[in-house]
Amino acid sequence: MMNNKPTKAFTLTCIAMLIAGTTAFVIGLSNATMELNEKGYYFAILIFGLFSFVSLQKNVRDKLEGLKISKAYSIMCWVSSGTAIALLAIGLINAELLLSEKGFYAMAYLLSGFAAITVQKNVRDSQSA
Repeated sequence: MMNNKPTKAFTLTCIAMLIAGTTAFVIGLSNATMELNEKGYYFAILIFGLFSFVSLQKNVRDKLEGLKISKAYSIMCWVSSGTAIALLAIGLINAELLLSEKGFYAMAYLLSGFAAITVQKNVRDSQSA
């Protein structure tokens, strides 16, 4: 049996990137000159996205490992992940922000999402090793 346990360096790097992405996104929001309800919208999308990305990754992994996955839950994972990204995109397209600010939020969001997926994968790999 092959040992798929991730290295400690890789695991720590992924955790650091998750912290960096979410912290940058939140600091950007706290320094933004937008209304509090708009800040809440972007924060809620961040939390919703992170949860849905991790849930989707777990769902895909379970399916690959031959575990029984309900079709309804699988569809919900894909729809919620797509919805989270779409809501961020729609919000940023319609926001009265500089293009560089929009890019900052998009990149911090993508970094956070990718890191959350990778951290969840590392946890799963460590448990199965």
